[in-house]
Amino acid sequence: MSQRNRTLQETTTSHSPAEVLRSAKDFFARQTGIYAAFPEQESKAHVTMRGQGGEEVVIAAIPGSGETKVTGSTYLFGQQVARFFATLAPVPLAVATEGGE
Repeated sequence: MSQRNRTLQETTTSHSPAEVLRSAKDFFARQTGIYAAFPEQESKAHVTMRGQGGEEVVIAAIPGSGETKVTGSTYLFGQQVARFFATLAPVPLAVATEGGE
Protein backbone atom coordinates (compact mmCIF):
# COMPACT_ATOMS: atom_id res chain seq x y z
CA MET A 1 0.00 0.00 0.00
CA SER A 2 1.40 3.40 -0.94
CA GLN A 3 2.10 6.03 1.72
CA ARG A 4 -0.54 8.31 0.19
CA ASN A 5 -3.26 5.68 0.66
CA ARG A 6 -2.31 5.27 4.32
CA THR A 7 -2.35 9.00 5.10
CA LEU A 8 -5.22 10.38 2.98
CA GLN A 9 -8.84 9.46 3.62
CA GLU A 10 -11.97 10.74 1.88
CA THR A 11 -15.72 10.60 2.51
CA THR A 12 -18.91 12.49 1.71
CA THR A 13 -21.54 13.78 4.11
CA SER A 14 -24.80 15.70 4.17
CA HIS A 15 -23.31 18.18 6.68
CA SER A 16 -22.23 21.61 5.47
CA PRO A 17 -18.49 22.36 5.31
CA ALA A 18 -18.80 24.64 8.36
CA GLU A 19 -20.49 21.85 10.35
CA VAL A 20 -17.79 19.37 9.33
CA LEU A 21 -14.97 21.65 10.43
CA ARG A 22 -16.69 22.56 13.70
CA SER A 23 -17.29 18.85 14.38
CA ALA A 24 -13.64 18.01 13.60
CA LYS A 25 -12.37 20.58 16.10
CA ASP A 26 -14.76 19.28 18.76
CA PHE A 27 -13.98 15.62 18.03
CA PHE A 28 -10.20 15.95 18.20
CA ALA A 29 -10.30 18.23 21.27
CA ARG A 30 -12.29 15.52 23.13
CA GLN A 31 -9.79 12.73 22.39
CA THR A 32 -7.75 11.57 25.34
CA GLY A 33 -4.01 11.49 25.82
CA ILE A 34 -1.83 11.35 22.77
CA TYR A 35 -4.76 11.49 20.30
CA ALA A 36 -5.99 14.97 21.19
CA ALA A 37 -5.32 17.69 18.60
CA PHE A 38 -6.08 21.39 18.63
CA PRO A 39 -6.63 23.99 15.87
CA GLU A 40 -3.55 25.67 14.51
CA GLN A 41 -4.74 27.12 11.18
CA GLU A 42 -8.17 27.31 9.61
CA SER A 43 -10.14 28.72 6.72
CA LYS A 44 -13.68 28.24 5.42
CA ALA A 45 -12.53 25.04 3.71
CA HIS A 46 -10.03 23.43 6.12
CA VAL A 47 -8.68 23.13 9.63
CA THR A 48 -5.14 22.10 10.54
CA MET A 49 -4.78 20.71 14.02
CA ARG A 50 -1.64 19.87 15.96
CA GLY A 51 -1.38 16.98 18.41
CA GLN A 52 1.18 15.59 20.82
CA GLY A 53 4.67 15.43 19.40
CA GLY A 54 3.72 17.91 16.68
CA GLU A 55 1.54 15.43 14.76
CA GLU A 56 -0.55 17.27 12.17
CA VAL A 57 -4.16 16.45 11.24
CA VAL A 58 -5.74 18.27 8.29
CA ILE A 59 -9.47 18.11 7.56
CA ALA A 60 -10.81 19.79 4.42
CA ALA A 61 -14.49 20.15 3.49
CA ILE A 62 -15.64 21.24 0.03
CA PRO A 63 -19.31 21.68 -0.92
CA GLY A 64 -20.56 19.56 -3.79
CA SER A 65 -23.90 18.88 -5.41
CA GLY A 66 -26.10 18.09 -2.39
CA GLU A 67 -23.14 16.80 -0.38
CA THR A 68 -19.86 17.86 1.16
CA LYS A 69 -16.65 16.13 0.17
CA VAL A 70 -14.39 15.64 3.19
CA THR A 71 -10.69 14.81 3.10
CA GLY A 72 -8.55 13.93 6.10
CA SER A 73 -4.77 13.74 6.05
CA THR A 74 -2.41 12.69 8.81
CA TYR A 75 0.56 10.43 9.33
CA LEU A 76 -0.13 8.87 12.73
CA PHE A 77 -3.79 9.71 13.53
CA GLY A 78 -5.32 7.65 10.70
CA GLN A 79 -7.57 5.60 12.99
CA GLN A 80 -8.87 8.76 14.68
CA VAL A 81 -9.63 10.34 11.28
CA ALA A 82 -11.59 7.21 10.32
CA ARG A 83 -13.50 7.39 13.63
CA PHE A 84 -14.28 11.06 13.02
CA PHE A 85 -15.58 10.25 9.52
CA ALA A 86 -17.86 7.61 11.07
CA THR A 87 -19.55 10.36 13.11
CA LEU A 88 -20.58 12.33 10.01
CA ALA A 89 -24.10 11.93 8.63
CA PRO A 90 -24.14 9.99 5.36
CA VAL A 91 -25.39 11.46 2.11
CA PRO A 92 -29.04 10.41 1.52
CA LEU A 93 -29.28 7.62 -1.06
CA ALA A 94 -31.36 9.78 -3.45
CA VAL A 95 -28.63 12.43 -3.58
CA ALA A 96 -25.85 9.87 -3.88
CA THR A 97 -27.48 8.09 -6.83
CA GLU A 98 -28.28 11.29 -8.74
CA GLY A 99 -24.57 11.97 -9.21
CA GLY A 100 -24.00 8.52 -10.69
CA GLU A 101 -26.68 8.73 -13.36
